Order: sequence, then structure tokens, then C-alpha cells
Amino acid sequence: MELGAGTGPFTAEIQRRLSGRGRHLAFEINPVLAEVLRARYPGAEVVPQDAVYLRQILAEHGIRRADVVVSGLPWALFPSTTQRQLLEAVISVSGPSSVFTTFAYRHAVPLRSARRFRDQLAERFEEVVPGRTHWHNLPPAFVLHARRPRP
Repeated sequence: MELGAGTGPFTAEIQRRLSGRGRHLAFEINPVLAEVLRARYPGAEVVPQDAVYLRQILAEHGIRRADVVVSGLPWALFPSTTQRQLLEAVISVSGPSSVFTTFAYRHAVPLRSARRFRDQLAERFEEVVPGRTHWHNLPPAFVLHARRPRP
């Protein structure tokens, strides 16, 4: 499952790695971007709805749990309430061995909202591992891998 698919940079990699195995739901709330994704990536099931409703939406698609959640959402830009609601939605569809992966921009690390998000991840997952910074990315970014969600 992919949150905030946007124009599809993660979508392309997810599709490549899946190679036709499993299901890939790509959430994109912007209807214009959702149509672009549908045209570019017919193997992904594009869901043009708010990810806050993950549990209900997955149930409508006959899915109980997500093994992997990849997020391209701008967590540091969200207020505390939105961060909490979205993380609760992710946890609600996660099993004991599910993995949540997202990215953050290096320049946003000191922001209060980014620290708050990292704290919320640490509260909701047993393990949160930051990856190395990708300096060739503009702006520089790094990946956060969160494993073993807490019930």
C-alpha cells in the first residue's frame, strides 16, 4: 500500500519490485494526480480518497491487513492531529510483522512538527530505523523504516 502517491516516483519502484505479485493500492487524494497514476501504472489500484479512512477503504477492497505501507506524505507539514489520525489509520491496518516506510527531508529534521512525527513513530512502533541521507536527492532526504507496530 502506498500513501500520497503523487506523480508516481515510488509507484514505479513498487510496481517494479512486485513484478505482478500481490496487490498495490496507491492512495492519492488529488483527483488530477490520481488520473495520471491510473494512466501510467495500470498495475496499481489507485484510490483517490483520504488515507485517514484506510481501514474502511481496505475493507471495501477485501483487504484486512497491509504487509507494507510506503508513504510519500509530507508528514512535517501536517498538524499534530493529522499526523496522529494518519498514523492511527496505518496501525489499524497493520499486522504484527507489517512495515511502515516513509521519507523525510534532511532540512526538516529540526522542525518541531518533524520531531513530533518521529516521537509519534517511536510511540507506535517497536523499532524505527533511519536510513542514510541521499545527498544526490534535491533536497537531501532519508528514509525511516518503522517495524513491529504496537497494538
